[in-house]
Amino acid sequence: MTAPIRVLVADDEKNLRELLIRELGRKGHAVTGALDGRAALDQLAEEVPDVLLLDLKMPRVEGIEVLKALQQYPEAPQVIVMTGFQEVSTAVEAMKLGAYDYLTKPTPIEELDILIRKAAEKGRLIRQNVALRAQLDPAASGIITVSPAMEEVLSVVDRVAPTDSAVLILGESGTGKELVARALHQRSARAAQAFVPIHCGALPREVLESELFGHEKGAFTGAINAKPGLIELAEGGTLFLDEIGEMEPESQVKLLRVLESLSFFRVGGTRRRTVDLRLVAATNRDLVEAIKTNQFRQDLYYRINTITVSLPPLRERREDIRPLAEYFVEQHATYGRKKLSPASLQSLERYDWPGNVRELEHVIQRGAILCRGDEIQTEDLPPEVRGGRASTMPPGGSLEDMERQHIIATLKRVGGHRGKASALLGIDPKTLYRKILAYGIVPDQLGS
Repeated sequence: MTAPIRVLVADDEKNLRELLIRELGRKGHAVTGALDGRAALDQLAEEVPDVLLLDLKMPRVEGIEVLKALQQYPEAPQVIVMTGFQEVSTAVEAMKLGAYDYLTKPTPIEELDILIRKAAEKGRLIRQNVALRAQLDPAASGIITVSPAMEEVLSVVDRVAPTDSAVLILGESGTGKELVARALHQRSARAAQAFVPIHCGALPREVLESELFGHEKGAFTGAINAKPGLIELAEGGTLFLDEIGEMEPESQVKLLRVLESLSFFRVGGTRRRTVDLRLVAATNRDLVEAIKTNQFRQDLYYRINTITVSLPPLRERREDIRPLAEYFVEQHATYGRKKLSPASLQSLERYDWPGNVRELEHVIQRGAILCRGDEIQTEDLPPEVRGGRASTMPPGGSLEDMERQHIIATLKRVGGHRGKASALLGIDPKTLYRKILAYGIVPDQLGS
């Protein structure tokens, strides 16, 4: 037997509220009522229904405020807005906040019953989709782990993904921030739409803004045609801003306006365009320290930091080294199957991996290419990995201190060659150059 659809009617008009409870109950639904927005939020805190019938004009807390509060719910109900004819513009605002549909009062019960059933079915499909994605092998998203710390990260991802909350992913270079961002997208209701990534530190400000906002024909020299930006391409999906801490202040201001208004102008354009997207950002910088030095806007930080996900470095989840290494062996064994010798695996597990998972993949790729047989030996690994050299990064200190030491250690490994170091660090050479200047790294610190 199919369970009845749970419906909450939030309306301050007592007669209408009681009529809806009675008539929808006769249609087989399990219906409860709330006399205003505050009472509705109190009930939602106890139990989330399948469908919420929401009046917009109510005392204490209005319907729009209830909708805004629902943005933070991991599993929000489908909302049908009830409004008067003179409030249609407000109903459109409600749709932008995620309402399923709206009806003008009075509404025939038969029509309302059909709409409730459709809304409940949509909610059921979304929950089913999220559940199926959560059950997938994490390797489908490229996230392979047996570490309790990373399992907790994935647990947070599962809980946050169904919402539209902005997420800030923190972690050192190479820890897999983009993979986590993709997992958030794949496990969300936006999964069928685009996932659009952009590296904020890899482009000059003018180019970054053109890429983000798009431009009109003739907006600047070389703009021979109009071009939609990545924000437009992310419509209905997820925009991933990697290394957002590298974004220049002028661009930060423009991004903040987009997030506050959900609208923007193309470069050189005069028509305001609206957008519906979910923002996920990532950085290896300490943004709190960047705020203190006026390198990052505090208001933007609060806007992107609704939920924070912190990724542990590989040296703090050593139990993942073996399964990750074995996975990368399979990925990079171009000619026949290969495996790691016991001695080479021990070397991998002793090493501190300052470049994290990205460095591990590069080392395995090198070993798969250089090994002569079907087994990767210790001599196929780089010298520092064979020796199990300890990381030069301090166990404590700020993220900036750790990043500075990591950059120095990487530059030493490649003899000060910035191109090779940027490839190993997974950042643009221009970004590395700016960091060298910002951290005051001089050739004498790089040794011979």
